Amino acid sequence: MSRAARLLDLLQALRHHRRPVTAATLAAELAVSSRTVYRDIATLQAQGAQIEGEAGIGYVLRPGFLLPPLMFSDDELDAVLLGLRLVADRADAGLARAAEMSASKITAVLPEQRRDALETTVLMAGPAAATIDVIDTAPLRQAIRAECKVALTYTNAEGEMTRRLVWPLAVAMFNHVRVLVAWCALRGDFRSFRTDRMLAIAVTNERYPRRRAVLLREWRAQRDQAKGDNP
Repeated sequence: MSRAARLLDLLQALRHHRRPVTAATLAAELAVSSRTVYRDIATLQAQGAQIEGEAGIGYVLRPGFLLPPLMFSDDELDAVLLGLRLVADRADAGLARAAEMSASKITAVLPEQRRDALETTVLMAGPAAATIDVIDTAPLRQAIRAECKVALTYTNAEGEMTRRLVWPLAVAMFNHVRVLVAWCALRGDFRSFRTDRMLAIAVTNERYPRRRAVLLREWRAQRDQAKGDNP
């Protein structure tokens, strides 16, 4: 995470607390050290943020401090908020929280006359069928970003359990299921794995030998060819 993004996250965390909050609490929320929080608060204060308090007691952001307004056209804002609502409704718990926080950050920096956009947007996300995962799928996203192989325990449509070593490439979200797209070492080809059929995952320290961007291009080419063969 860049320092600028971290400072914005700290401001957003302070905005959510109406009473003084300790550096330790902020550090836990932001997954950084208390020392980093102290340093970032000093930076924000130097830039004009009205943050009051002191170490050991707590900090509070005084009302009236505004981030620079964020400008979207009406259609752009509807598109962004609809996308975030779809993610919040269809993703795993960690990604859903991230979508909700993102929507909150966006509405917080909109011009005042458009501040109610989150509640009044003309587009709504319809309900999706509940996807019940046995495991926490957040490590899959981490493995994808790091381009690390994953050991996967999986059950197929017949209920048979299998163990695979895969190179995770992307997670596709549908109305009823979430699917991991990956290169399967056992099959020597691209395969898709439903997250609700995963019994266990273990992210390894071993990076796959080819870049994810290259593999994704090959997967898309294979997918498009298959569509052409089966119109």
